[in-house]
Amino acid sequence: MRLLTCLTSFLVVLTPSFGADSGNWREFAVSPSTDNQEMPDVHNNVVVWQQFVAQYGDYDIYVADINDPRDPQFVIIGDANDQTNPAIYEDTVVWQDFVTWGGSGDWDIRAADITDRTDPQVFAVTDWVDNDEQQPAIHGNIVVWQDGSGDDFDIYGADVTDLAMPLEFAIANFDFNQQNPAVYRTTVVWQDMYFGDWDILAADIWQRNKPRDFGVSLLEKEQENPAIWGDIVVWQDNFFGDSDIYAADISDQENPVEFAITAQQSQEINPDIYENIVVWQDDRNGNWDIYGYNLTTRQEFQITGDTHDQTNPAISGDMVVWQDNRDGNWQIYAVVLDGPAIARCATTLEGDINKDCKVDFNDYTLMAKNWLESNLETR
Repeated sequence: MRLLTCLTSFLVVLTPSFGADSGNWREFAVSPSTDNQEMPDVHNNVVVWQQFVAQYGDYDIYVADINDPRDPQFVIIGDANDQTNPAIYEDTVVWQDFVTWGGSGDWDIRAADITDRTDPQVFAVTDWVDNDEQQPAIHGNIVVWQDGSGDDFDIYGADVTDLAMPLEFAIANFDFNQQNPAVYRTTVVWQDMYFGDWDILAADIWQRNKPRDFGVSLLEKEQENPAIWGDIVVWQDNFFGDSDIYAADISDQENPVEFAITAQQSQEINPDIYENIVVWQDDRNGNWDIYGYNLTTRQEFQITGDTHDQTNPAISGDMVVWQDNRDGNWQIYAVVLDGPAIARCATTLEGDINKDCKVDFNDYTLMAKNWLESNLETR
């Protein structure tokens, strides 16, 4: 049986060079292979993905620390079954693991502490028998996943401060389907079929025993595949007949403010977000490319332009990763963004009402709308 394998060498020295303007960044393969590599995630300079290992005929989890491109470190987590859909935060990797016993099996959630790259420690986050736990996500010490079977998945979570003793709790165990969760600190978002079509819901899990759920987007049609950073939730939305990328500011949970990120007459799906940058896959050019949007400057930019397909992007810091078939099979590619396309606001300016890092007539217009209005209440 294959167990954990750790690699500390790499066949290709990664020395990418990057342009200063959008569209001129140099893309590179993270770990060139003839095996299919899929479903990447990234935190800082550590990339994770699932890889179908042809030699053994199953999926394993691969981890690449490319902090030093001249001496990257690799960790491979696998056994005789499938390990898929990884996610990472700092030195904790989570994934869904097909566990078998007595001729049957189901999906469970596993985690690994990779602080020591040469000796990763694997733990069970949740392993209920005859129940599928899938699609894990992680932020801080909170892991979330969809839990159930058939057409009635719920959202559960676990505090993994002590990986040897995860503390599970229910987040959304309503009727119908709750799937594809994402988490940022104490806010969890997911897609929910409770009202008859896919909507985006969220919960504040500050009180683990009493999550407070609220609606993010409850419009008709399908809102799916949410991601979250801070007070901004993004998702794909087919309200207008094709999939667009929308977002909502949930700083006021009672009154989320929705807005469009991109609404081209094409398909835009699978968004991710980090700080002020949103990324997604987009087929406006006849193939899947990766695009980005700067929430501060409110400018869209193209990240990849290869004529093959680039899908399933993820972002952390200035690094974007995705799966790419330009070399004849799916491989994980990456790029480090820089320049004005990803400009961030260093400090908040007094009078910057619309939070675009400048004070101009747009702010004056917003202020003038409420001129001489008052919310004072007498007691």
